Amino acid sequence: MSKIIGLTGGIGSGKTVIANYIKSLGIPVYIADDEARKLMENPEIVEAIMHEFGTEVIHNGALNRDILAKLVFNNPVKLQSLNNIVHPRVKKHFDSWVYNHKQYPLLVKEAAILFESGSYKECTYVITVTAPLEIRIQRVIQRDKTDKESVLKRMQNQWTDQQKIAKSDYVIHNVSIEEAKKQVDKILQILKNP
Repeated sequence: MSKIIGLTGGIGSGKTVIANYIKSLGIPVYIADDEARKLMENPEIVEAIMHEFGTEVIHNGALNRDILAKLVFNNPVKLQSLNNIVHPRVKKHFDSWVYNHKQYPLLVKEAAILFESGSYKECTYVITVTAPLEIRIQRVIQRDKTDKESVLKRMQNQWTDQQKIAKSDYVIHNVSIEEAKKQVDKILQILKNP
């Protein structure tokens, strides 16, 4: 049976860079946010979201993600409503993905809100990726062409690094990608042992 490794970290920590490095080593990686985005194009999910949030979140029969994001990211109650629609479907999709990759000894699930969603409970081990706050903020500003205030607001919807670290088995400090890769290699060496 495959060991399921949860990979998480706050916005700007570099968890996707780490996930891509792990994938380059031949270990299957499930990127929960990407899969959730794809699933949110499903007409049944679009309908459920429209029912919950109103027709303003729909444009030409598809989700208007910008309007939906503005509605949920400053409102924890609405964010939870959206998560209640999407997360059960992502879980079902992930379970199917695990089944289809059962021949691999290690499988990685990369998720920004692994702890917040409760899906860490399905993982054999959890790795949290961290980086100093200012570095994280700068990464997100550059990546998303946004401002510091917007980044900080998004961070408020996630657990702190301290909360994540307290529940994690391993921590990767991602200040330099080369150093972070060495940490990944060490952790994977441990995890590959039965």
